[in-house]
Amino acid sequence: MLDEVERWLERRSWSAAERPLDVLLAAKREAGAQGTVSVVLPALNEEETVGDIVATVRRELMSSQVPLVDELVVVDSASTDRTARIAERAGARVVQRDAILPRLPALPGKGEVLWRSLLATSGQIVCFVDADLRQFDAAFVSGIVGPLLTEPSVQLVKAMYDRPLERGGAVVPGGGGRVTELVARPLLNLHWPQLAGFVQPLGGEYAGRRSLLERLPFPVGYGVELGMLIDALGLVGLDALAQVDVGVRRHRHQDGQALGRMAAAIYRTAQLRLSRAPLVRPELTQFTREGAAFVPTTHPVDTAERPPVLTVPEYRPHRAA
Repeated sequence: MLDEVERWLERRSWSAAERPLDVLLAAKREAGAQGTVSVVLPALNEEETVGDIVATVRRELMSSQVPLVDELVVVDSASTDRTARIAERAGARVVQRDAILPRLPALPGKGEVLWRSLLATSGQIVCFVDADLRQFDAAFVSGIVGPLLTEPSVQLVKAMYDRPLERGGAVVPGGGGRVTELVARPLLNLHWPQLAGFVQPLGGEYAGRRSLLERLPFPVGYGVELGMLIDALGLVGLDALAQVDVGVRRHRHQDGQALGRMAAAIYRTAQLRLSRAPLVRPELTQFTREGAAFVPTTHPVDTAERPPVLTVPEYRPHRAA
C-alpha cells in the first residue's frame, strides 16, 4: 500500500505554480461548457474576512483579462453580522441557505450549506473555499481548479498548505490542523490507507466536477470533508483524486471544546462508513470549570447526511438547464 501511495503522490500532487493562469485559460477555452467554474463560500458571521476573499477572486480571476471564474456565490447561513452585505458589496452573489430548497428545513452545519449550494450554482467545476481565511491568495482557487481543467481523469482536488497556529501574537509553525493529526489522519491510515497521502484531508478548500459531487452524500456537519474524500475514493478511485500545494493557510482557530465536537463528528462519519451501524450514544459530553466544580455540557454529534443531490427532484431540471 505504501508503494501505491508513493506512486500517487508522484502523479497526483502538484504545486499551484506548475499551472500558470495562461495555461488554465487556454484549457478552459478548450473545455467549453465543461470548463465553467463556480466558486462557493459557505459563510456564517464572517464579516471580517469574506469581503477580502470575494474582492480578490473578482479582481484576479474574474476580470476580462483573466476570466477563469464564471460565478462567485456566498451562501449565508443566516449570519447576524454584516457578512451578507459586505460580500454583496465586494461583488459576490449572496444566497441565503434557507432560500435554497425551501421545502426541506435546513439543518445546522457547513456540509448542509455545501450540499444546497449545488442547487444554487451552475458551473461544471465547483470550488469550495472557507470564508474565514486571512491574507487570502487567489491561488487557493486557481491552484485547485487547475488539474480539473488540464487533467481529464481528475475529478476531485484538495488544497494542501502549511497551517501555522497563531495565538496571542505567537506563531507555532505547523501547529494548526490538530483534529487532522489526532483524528482524521489515524483513521485514514488505519482504514483507508489509499488516502494516506493527503496532506490536508479536512481542509475546506477543494474543487470537484459537478458530475461527481452530485452523486455524493453530504454529511451536514464537520464530517463533510472526510466523508466526501472516502466516498469519492469508492466512486471514482484513487487516480481521480489529487492535491495541490497553495502555500500557507491562515484563518480563525477554534477552541479546544469546539475541536472536540469536530472530532466526534468526524469519527462518527468514519464509523458510519465502516459499518453503517448506529452508535449507541451519538453525543459528546465536555467539561468546563465553574468555580470549584467541573460542569458537564452534552452536545449532539452530527449524524444526519444529505443524499446525493442527483436524487433530489428539484435538482433535475437545474441539471438539465
